[in-house]
Amino acid sequence: MQPAALSDLVRRASDLGPAAAGLGTDRLLPVASQLRDLLPGYGLRRGSTVAVAPGAPGTTSLLLALLAEASRAGSWCAVVGVPALGLLAASELGIALDRFAVVPHPGPEWPAVAATLLDGFDLVVVSVKDIAASVCAQLAARARQRGSVLVPFGSGWDGAEVTLSVTESRWYGVGEGSRRRITVAARGRGAAARPRRGQVWLPGPPVEEETQRLRVVR
Repeated sequence: MQPAALSDLVRRASDLGPAAAGLGTDRLLPVASQLRDLLPGYGLRRGSTVAVAPGAPGTTSLLLALLAEASRAGSWCAVVGVPALGLLAASELGIALDRFAVVPHPGPEWPAVAATLLDGFDLVVVSVKDIAASVCAQLAARARQRGSVLVPFGSGWDGAEVTLSVTESRWYGVGEGSRRRITVAARGRGAAARPRRGQVWLPGPPVEEETQRLRVVR
């Protein structure tokens, strides 16, 4: 995506009314019920940094699940530097694609791209690896100033309020009826200093009767 086109996209997102863009006065963006207990305040606090760290298979699905509820509620989401991210998978997990911007190859100026998106989007994911501490601090400060949620995806990020990681991933069922259950660990600082752990079903929790019939696929 060219810089000019990116700026136009951000202006369109910012110009929408609060109900359409998810830019209301509430300081918390919603998350799926399965993730609430892992986050301070049971949601994504505007201005915060919530990281998703590398782990077992299922980390990308966790990332999308983290964005999905806010996206359904009207928020604008962007992902920078994750070329393998599939739009079909995003849609299946509840992401509204008409409010979802993907910049798969931002180039060496990716911090500037991320900063621009933080000006107009509610949630901005950035793929990180061995990032300089000064860049971490600058982007986190930009998120605080703009009331966006910054979501570093990968290793090498310091200072996140909460870091989520997948510790286990198992498939249940076969074919179209299969579901993935991931175990997610949360660690952080301040209100999130106490380690937490929970289980998340993807694409969503099965009803009790379905759970009893599911077969573990090893």
